[in-house]
Amino acid sequence: MRRGVQQAVASMITLGVGPMRKFQLASLCAFFCVTATSAFAHHSFAMFDRSKEMTLVGVVAEFQWTNPHSWIELDVTNPDGTVDKWSIELNSPNNLARQGWHSNSVKPGDKISVIIWPLRSGEKGGLFMSLTFPDGRILDEAAFRNRNKQP
Repeated sequence: MRRGVQQAVASMITLGVGPMRKFQLASLCAFFCVTATSAFAHHSFAMFDRSKEMTLVGVVAEFQWTNPHSWIELDVTNPDGTVDKWSIELNSPNNLARQGWHSNSVKPGDKISVIIWPLRSGEKGGLFMSLTFPDGRILDEAAFRNRNKQP
């Protein structure tokens, strides 16, 4: 991508294009570079297996309140005592805040039970549906509240 921009700038210089035209073309190139990067940064939800729901019980290692998606890093202890690290993708902080979440809603050390749609690849990750604290409090994703109800 950068090579194309360099070639465009070199062409403008060789063709004797005026300063205003150079600025317009450079601005246009910059716009396309920024929008192309944003488009590649986002993904569809096809990577998650929505036909399977998994419940994980573990301890929060980290809660990342970041854009474009928040994340829960969860340590899940297996029956043999080994620990698997799971990465669970949530909605954006903006959308979570509108649902009543805060940056400290989930803290490292919290023991939780979380329902996810797992990654199709089999890697240790998934898309967040809801979580339950030991005291019974529930945090969920509003978009998926009625996922099991028939129309």
